[in-house]
Amino acid sequence: MYATIVLPAHNEEDCIGPLLREIICASRALPVREIIVVDDGSMDRTAERAIAACSDNAMLRIIRHGSRHGQSRALLTGIRAASHDLIVTLDADGQNDPADLGKLFAAYASRQAQTTHLIVAGQRLRRRDSFVRRASSRIANGIRAVLLNDNVRDTGCSLKLFRRQDFLELPFFDHVHRFIPAMMKGAGVAVVLVDVNHRPRKAGRSKYGVWDRLWVGIHDLIGVRWLLKRQIGNVKLEDVL
Repeated sequence: MYATIVLPAHNEEDCIGPLLREIICASRALPVREIIVVDDGSMDRTAERAIAACSDNAMLRIIRHGSRHGQSRALLTGIRAASHDLIVTLDADGQNDPADLGKLFAAYASRQAQTTHLIVAGQRLRRRDSFVRRASSRIANGIRAVLLNDNVRDTGCSLKLFRRQDFLELPFFDHVHRFIPAMMKGAGVAVVLVDVNHRPRKAGRSKYGVWDRLWVGIHDLIGVRWLLKRQIGNVKLEDVL
């Protein structure tokens, strides 16, 4: 199976070019045949920098939202537009390391014979963020673990590999990108965790603060817990946890 890489991006003009060059280099020995950058209403030159970085590479596609719709909607746009069965996601800020893409594909290949419904999710070994971001994420992840019991310690890591159809069959809501492993698990998809690298942000600004990670996340958790307690894809939560 071939794969499409989906990169939601908002105001990442200084990061997107170098990141795309890294992705192309890392993908040479992998079944990646398409890279979709979803420019989510950027006010800078994110799309233009992406095109300039990959002007000689036919894999690149740019999709632009006229206004900002958020990471989950940008992710959905890219996945709907993808041409291939496998989807790889990572952040456009350069903090996810493209060198780890091989780890995801290796983990997927090692389990593919056991199940066709599989997600490989990265979990960052060492966060290269500010103390405030690390602390707020730790609290949010702790609350999520108690409410969802998904056994994922780092749901905020965007580096993931999964089947396009498995994602499209999930209920969609704003901020669903925070809960993809839990939602997939609730639908009967096997979750494999892989330790990955995390890099400091070299340019641009984070799009999330303490409010986004804690209070909005807790509101979303209540909705996700409600969904999982019912039935997703005809599989009950207790059957897969």
